[in-house]
Amino acid sequence: MKKSKILVTGSEGYIGSVLMPMLIKKGYNVVGLDACYYSEGNLNDYIFPNYNLINKDIRDIEENDLKEKSYFAIVHLAALSNDPLGMLDEQLTYDINYKASVKLATFAKRVGISRFIFASSCSLYGQGGSYALTEDSSSNPQTAYGKSKVYAEQGISKLADENFSPVFMRNATAFGISPRMRFDIVVNNLTGFAKVDHEIKIIGDGKPWRPLVHVKDISRSIIAILDAKKELIHNQSFNIGDNNENYQIKN
Repeated sequence: MKKSKILVTGSEGYIGSVLMPMLIKKGYNVVGLDACYYSEGNLNDYIFPNYNLINKDIRDIEENDLKEKSYFAIVHLAALSNDPLGMLDEQLTYDINYKASVKLATFAKRVGISRFIFASSCSLYGQGGSYALTEDSSSNPQTAYGKSKVYAEQGISKLADENFSPVFMRNATAFGISPRMRFDIVVNNLTGFAKVDHEIKIIGDGKPWRPLVHVKDISRSIIAILDAKKELIHNQSFNIGDNNENYQIKN
């Protein structure tokens, strides 16, 4: 028997293409929504499972896209997903990561979708160090990307009520294999250099700290939140990572 119906935005991206097969294996009825810029950029010959896909920019989402679809939850991954990209056009970053995210959550609440999982980021904390930050640590974002995640969390959190439960996943820096790889994130970047140039190249002095989390663990965390009782996750933020996986790049 199929579990609840889930809409996953950014389903064709780095995390989404790992998450979707895992959700299907768990028995969820999944629908993807993606602009599909990278849908042909497969790293290997992996055969994706069949699921319905809405080819649409997240900024163009309409209430009718959600109405009468009987979704239990939205997993919102779609975003401009790193600091350098966000700096190219800060207003575009805010339009996609902040405004479109709040609009999507507003529509979700209106049509009766009860759970909204937002892929936030540890970047909203700003500059850290070797010490661990908790969900109660203050935010001090240094980039448009980090700020967009703060604004989105604040806007979506205001929508929470007894019928609408947002959850905020403050993901550490992802790494690991995916059918649609990203090589701009540190571990994958170093691995890419090692494979192509036979040399691990560090850009800069290697001193910045990066908390790390495997892409499969991000996906498992999403599934855990979908399966969790409402009172355990309602309108809460969760750091997704491990204190033992916090490294300086040079190390």
